[in-house]
Amino acid sequence: MECIILAGGLGTRLQNVIGDIPKCMAPVNNKPFLAYLFNYLATQNCKKIILSLGYKYESILEWLQTQNTVFKIEYVIEKEPLGTGGGIQLALNKTVTDNICVLNGDTYFGIPLNELLHFHITCNAETTLALKQMVDFDRYGVVKMNNFNIIQSFEEKQYKESGLINGGIYIINKNEFLKKNLPEKFSFEKDYLEKYVHENRFHGYVSNSYFIDIGVPTDYNKAQIDFKNNSL
Repeated sequence: MECIILAGGLGTRLQNVIGDIPKCMAPVNNKPFLAYLFNYLATQNCKKIILSLGYKYESILEWLQTQNTVFKIEYVIEKEPLGTGGGIQLALNKTVTDNICVLNGDTYFGIPLNELLHFHITCNAETTLALKQMVDFDRYGVVKMNNFNIIQSFEEKQYKESGLINGGIYIINKNEFLKKNLPEKFSFEKDYLEKYVHENRFHGYVSNSYFIDIGVPTDYNKAQIDFKNNSL
Protein backbone atom coordinates (compact mmCIF):
# COMPACT_ATOMS: atom_id res chain seq x y z
CA MET A 1 0.00 0.00 0.00
CA GLU A 2 1.19 3.48 -0.93
CA CYS A 3 -0.06 6.47 1.06
CA ILE A 4 0.04 10.15 0.20
CA ILE A 5 -0.05 12.55 3.16
CA LEU A 6 -1.13 16.11 2.37
CA ALA A 7 1.32 17.98 4.58
CA GLY A 8 1.62 21.39 2.92
CA GLY A 9 -0.94 23.23 5.03
CA LEU A 10 -0.32 26.59 6.69
CA GLY A 11 -2.63 26.12 9.68
CA THR A 12 -3.95 29.68 9.71
CA ARG A 13 -6.53 29.02 12.44
CA LEU A 14 -3.86 27.45 14.65
CA GLN A 15 -1.14 30.09 14.26
CA ASN A 16 -1.97 31.82 17.53
CA VAL A 17 -1.37 28.49 19.27
CA ILE A 18 1.46 26.78 17.36
CA GLY A 19 3.21 29.74 15.74
CA ASP A 20 4.79 29.81 12.31
CA ILE A 21 5.13 26.08 11.54
CA PRO A 22 3.37 23.67 9.16
CA LYS A 23 0.12 22.33 10.59
CA CYS A 24 1.29 18.71 10.44
CA MET A 25 4.19 19.65 12.72
CA ALA A 26 1.91 21.00 15.46
CA PRO A 27 3.22 19.48 18.70
CA VAL A 28 0.93 17.05 20.48
CA ASN A 29 2.44 15.96 23.80
CA ASN A 30 5.87 17.06 22.58
CA LYS A 31 5.67 15.12 19.28
CA PRO A 32 4.68 16.47 15.86
CA PHE A 33 1.18 15.44 14.82
CA LEU A 34 2.81 13.83 11.78
CA ALA A 35 4.54 11.35 14.10
CA TYR A 36 1.16 9.98 15.18
CA LEU A 37 0.16 9.51 11.54
CA PHE A 38 3.41 7.63 10.94
CA ASN A 39 2.75 5.39 13.96
CA TYR A 40 -0.74 4.66 12.66
CA LEU A 41 0.47 3.86 9.13
CA ALA A 42 3.16 1.57 10.53
CA THR A 43 0.32 -0.64 11.83
CA GLN A 44 -1.56 -0.58 8.51
CA ASN A 45 0.79 -2.46 6.17
CA CYS A 46 1.81 0.77 4.47
CA LYS A 47 4.94 0.21 2.38
CA LYS A 48 5.59 3.72 1.07
CA ILE A 49 4.60 7.25 2.06
CA ILE A 50 4.72 10.22 -0.28
CA LEU A 51 4.56 13.55 1.54
CA SER A 52 3.01 16.41 -0.40
CA LEU A 53 4.86 19.41 1.05
CA GLY A 54 4.59 23.15 0.68
CA TYR A 55 4.66 25.72 3.45
CA LYS A 56 7.88 25.64 5.54
CA TYR A 57 8.73 22.21 4.12
CA GLU A 58 12.33 22.51 5.34
CA SER A 59 11.26 21.93 8.95
CA ILE A 60 9.52 18.69 7.97
CA LEU A 61 12.51 17.41 6.01
CA GLU A 62 14.79 18.25 8.95
CA TRP A 63 12.56 16.27 11.31
CA LEU A 64 12.43 13.33 8.89
CA GLN A 65 16.19 12.96 9.14
CA THR A 66 15.75 12.04 12.82
CA GLN A 67 13.17 9.31 12.14
CA ASN A 68 13.52 5.57 11.55
CA THR A 69 10.43 4.14 9.87
CA VAL A 70 9.31 0.74 8.63
CA PHE A 71 8.22 2.25 5.31
CA LYS A 72 9.95 4.12 2.52
CA ILE A 73 9.41 7.89 2.52
CA GLU A 74 9.45 10.09 -0.57
CA TYR A 75 8.19 13.63 -1.04
CA VAL A 76 7.17 16.27 -3.53
CA ILE A 77 7.36 20.02 -2.94
CA GLU A 78 4.86 22.54 -4.26
CA LYS A 79 6.72 25.56 -5.60
CA GLU A 80 3.48 27.48 -5.11
CA PRO A 81 0.23 26.40 -3.42
CA LEU A 82 -1.60 23.92 -5.67
CA GLY A 83 -4.64 23.22 -3.50
CA THR A 84 -5.50 19.81 -2.08
CA GLY A 85 -6.18 18.38 -5.53
CA GLY A 86 -3.02 19.74 -7.05
CA GLY A 87 -1.01 18.38 -4.14
CA ILE A 88 -2.46 14.90 -4.69
CA GLN A 89 -1.90 15.09 -8.44
CA LEU A 90 1.75 16.06 -7.97
CA ALA A 91 2.36 13.26 -5.44
CA LEU A 92 0.81 10.65 -7.75
CA ASN A 93 3.91 10.98 -9.93
CA LYS A 94 5.79 9.08 -7.21
CA THR A 95 3.32 6.17 -7.01
CA VAL A 96 3.40 2.82 -8.83
CA THR A 97 0.23 1.03 -7.67
CA ASP A 98 -3.25 1.47 -9.15
CA ASN A 99 -5.11 2.40 -5.97
CA ILE A 100 -3.55 4.99 -3.68
CA CYS A 101 -4.45 5.94 -0.12
CA VAL A 102 -4.57 9.68 0.63
CA LEU A 103 -4.64 11.19 4.11
CA ASN A 104 -4.97 14.75 5.36
CA GLY A 105 -1.94 15.74 7.39
CA ASP A 106 -4.04 17.41 10.10
CA THR A 107 -6.55 14.59 10.64
CA TYR A 108 -6.31 11.29 12.50
CA PHE A 109 -8.93 8.65 11.64
CA GLY A 110 -7.90 5.23 12.89
CA ILE A 111 -9.68 3.09 10.32
CA PRO A 112 -8.39 -0.30 9.10
CA LEU A 113 -6.87 0.69 5.76
CA ASN A 114 -6.79 -2.84 4.35
CA GLU A 115 -10.56 -3.04 4.87
CA LEU A 116 -10.99 0.33 3.18
CA LEU A 117 -8.89 -0.82 0.21
CA HIS A 118 -10.80 -4.10 -0.07
CA PHE A 119 -14.11 -2.22 0.03
CA HIS A 120 -12.88 0.19 -2.66
CA ILE A 121 -11.79 -2.61 -5.01
CA THR A 122 -14.94 -4.66 -4.40
CA CYS A 123 -17.12 -1.65 -5.26
CA ASN A 124 -15.06 -0.87 -8.36
CA ALA A 125 -15.04 2.70 -7.13
CA GLU A 126 -13.14 5.55 -8.69
CA THR A 127 -12.64 7.11 -5.27
CA THR A 128 -13.71 5.88 -1.85
CA LEU A 129 -14.15 8.21 1.11
CA ALA A 130 -13.82 7.14 4.73
CA LEU A 131 -16.86 8.59 6.52
CA LYS A 132 -17.55 9.21 10.19
CA GLN A 133 -20.95 9.51 11.88
CA MET A 134 -21.07 12.72 13.94
CA VAL A 135 -23.65 14.40 16.17
CA ASP A 136 -24.25 18.05 17.04
CA PHE A 137 -21.78 19.68 14.66
CA ASP A 138 -21.51 22.67 12.36
CA ARG A 139 -17.84 22.51 11.36
CA TYR A 140 -18.22 19.89 8.64
CA GLY A 141 -20.34 19.36 5.57
CA VAL A 142 -22.53 16.27 5.31
CA VAL A 143 -22.06 13.41 2.85
CA LYS A 144 -25.22 11.77 1.50
CA MET A 145 -25.20 8.14 0.26
CA ASN A 146 -27.74 5.74 -1.16
CA ASN A 147 -28.35 2.17 0.04
CA PHE A 148 -25.50 0.89 -2.14
CA ASN A 149 -22.91 3.13 -0.43
CA ILE A 150 -22.70 5.32 -3.54
CA ILE A 151 -22.24 8.97 -2.62
CA GLN A 152 -25.04 11.13 -3.98
CA SER A 153 -24.19 14.62 -2.79
CA PHE A 154 -22.14 16.86 -0.50
CA GLU A 155 -23.98 19.39 1.65
CA GLU A 156 -22.49 22.67 2.80
CA LYS A 157 -21.35 23.24 6.37
CA GLN A 158 -24.25 24.04 8.68
CA TYR A 159 -25.49 22.82 12.03
CA LYS A 160 -26.64 19.20 11.97
CA GLU A 161 -27.95 17.04 14.79
CA SER A 162 -26.33 14.05 13.09
CA GLY A 163 -24.80 13.03 9.78
CA LEU A 164 -21.88 11.48 7.96
CA ILE A 165 -18.80 13.64 7.45
CA ASN A 166 -15.78 13.28 5.23
CA GLY A 167 -13.09 11.78 7.50
CA GLY A 168 -10.16 12.91 5.37
CA ILE A 169 -8.94 9.49 4.18
CA TYR A 170 -9.45 8.35 0.59
CA ILE A 171 -8.57 5.51 -1.75
CA ILE A 172 -8.14 6.85 -5.27
CA ASN A 173 -7.98 4.86 -8.48
CA LYS A 174 -5.05 6.72 -9.99
CA ASN A 175 -5.82 6.05 -13.64
CA GLU A 176 -9.47 7.08 -13.37
CA PHE A 177 -8.54 10.20 -11.41
CA LEU A 178 -5.90 11.31 -13.91
CA LYS A 179 -8.32 10.80 -16.84
CA LYS A 180 -10.24 13.84 -15.58
CA ASN A 181 -7.50 16.13 -16.95
CA LEU A 182 -7.80 18.44 -13.97
CA PRO A 183 -5.79 21.68 -13.83
CA GLU A 184 -2.49 22.00 -11.98
CA LYS A 185 -4.14 23.93 -9.13
CA PHE A 186 -7.49 22.78 -7.80
CA SER A 187 -9.47 21.79 -4.73
CA PHE A 188 -9.90 18.04 -4.37
CA GLU A 189 -13.17 18.59 -2.52
CA LYS A 190 -14.77 21.30 -4.68
CA ASP A 191 -13.32 20.72 -8.14
CA TYR A 192 -13.23 16.92 -8.07
CA LEU A 193 -15.54 15.36 -5.49
CA GLU A 194 -18.41 17.83 -5.77
CA LYS A 195 -18.01 18.32 -9.51
CA TYR A 196 -18.04 14.63 -10.46
CA VAL A 197 -20.26 13.12 -7.75
CA HIS A 198 -23.10 12.84 -10.29
CA GLU A 199 -21.15 10.11 -12.13
CA ASN A 200 -21.92 7.73 -9.21
CA ARG A 201 -18.32 6.48 -9.02
CA PHE A 202 -17.62 7.70 -5.47
CA HIS A 203 -18.32 5.29 -2.61
CA GLY A 204 -18.48 5.83 1.13
CA TYR A 205 -17.00 3.55 3.78
CA VAL A 206 -18.40 4.27 7.25
CA SER A 207 -16.28 3.67 10.34
CA ASN A 208 -16.75 4.43 14.03
CA SER A 209 -12.95 4.53 14.59
CA TYR A 210 -11.43 7.38 16.60
CA PHE A 211 -11.42 10.65 14.63
CA ILE A 212 -9.95 14.08 15.26
CA ASP A 213 -9.13 17.06 13.05
CA ILE A 214 -6.67 19.43 14.76
CA GLY A 215 -7.44 22.35 12.44
CA VAL A 216 -8.97 24.55 15.15
CA PRO A 217 -7.60 25.30 18.65
CA THR A 218 -10.40 23.51 20.55
CA ASP A 219 -9.80 20.20 18.79
CA TYR A 220 -6.04 20.68 18.83
CA ASN A 221 -6.25 21.00 22.62
CA LYS A 222 -8.53 17.96 22.75
CA ALA A 223 -5.90 15.95 20.87
CA GLN A 224 -3.38 16.64 23.65
CA ILE A 225 -5.67 14.84 26.10
CA ASP A 226 -6.97 12.12 23.79
CA PHE A 227 -3.58 11.05 22.48
CA LYS A 228 -2.11 10.92 25.95
CA ASN A 229 -4.99 8.89 27.36
CA ASN A 230 -5.22 6.51 24.40
CA SER A 231 -1.45 6.02 23.95
CA LEU A 232 -1.71 6.82 20.23
